[in-house]
Amino acid sequence: MEVVIVPDAKAGGELIAETIAALLSRKPDALLGVATGSTPLPIYQALAAKVRSGAVDASRARICQLDEYVGLPAGHPESYRSVVLREVVEPLGLSEASFMGPDGSAEDVQAACQAYDRALAEAGGVDLQLLGIGTDGHIGFNEPCSSLASRTRIKTLTEQTRVDNARFFDNDITQVPHHVITQGIGTILESRHPVLLATGEGKADAVAQTVEGPVASIVPASALQLHPHATVVVDEAAASKLKLADYFRATYAAKPAWQGL
Repeated sequence: MEVVIVPDAKAGGELIAETIAALLSRKPDALLGVATGSTPLPIYQALAAKVRSGAVDASRARICQLDEYVGLPAGHPESYRSVVLREVVEPLGLSEASFMGPDGSAEDVQAACQAYDRALAEAGGVDLQLLGIGTDGHIGFNEPCSSLASRTRIKTLTEQTRVDNARFFDNDITQVPHHVITQGIGTILESRHPVLLATGEGKADAVAQTVEGPVASIVPASALQLHPHATVVVDEAAASKLKLADYFRATYAAKPAWQGL
């Protein structure tokens, strides 16, 4: 696992956008897994700016969802399909045809989960999967004690996660669904390059446990330690509880340019 400490969220977004740009230059039809929430917005803004300036050609890129609420009506503005279309697909100038995600309104949700796992594999696998992290260490919606071998499936959200997400629902927790479809940890670990961005002091404990703690289902993000090419990008606030912060800074400063992120 590589840990990169950046000054702030904007710097983290720029760094990851550069990595995506490099990927698209090598593989124009790369499948990009995207996360929702406020944390990854600097990535999408920086990448969209590169597309508008002509520095990046994203015209053949493909986009896939990490997770989706169960039970929201089609077209609901806070369904993750709507959010990804609004914040990623449209700003990059892509069409909806370039986008794939699980069907949270399906009559048979379990079958929809299995179908999405198959679709990801049939698409050739995810080339770069963006991740955020919850205050309890969850990635995607793999809450604490999720199986580290789990596949795309239905999960019940913890009360803390519903509280955290209420800000997207007019601060009304009663509007936040109780269930979601999420890529499982095993599914996430099949991506070629998982990239986690964490910002803010509120994520410091989760980051420290993910990076320096044992691999344990109580901290689902710690499973990234098992991946041969996982990157964790954190701002100074989110890095504040890392015991090896100075080591991570030194190793990144000495990193050969040809290695990339």
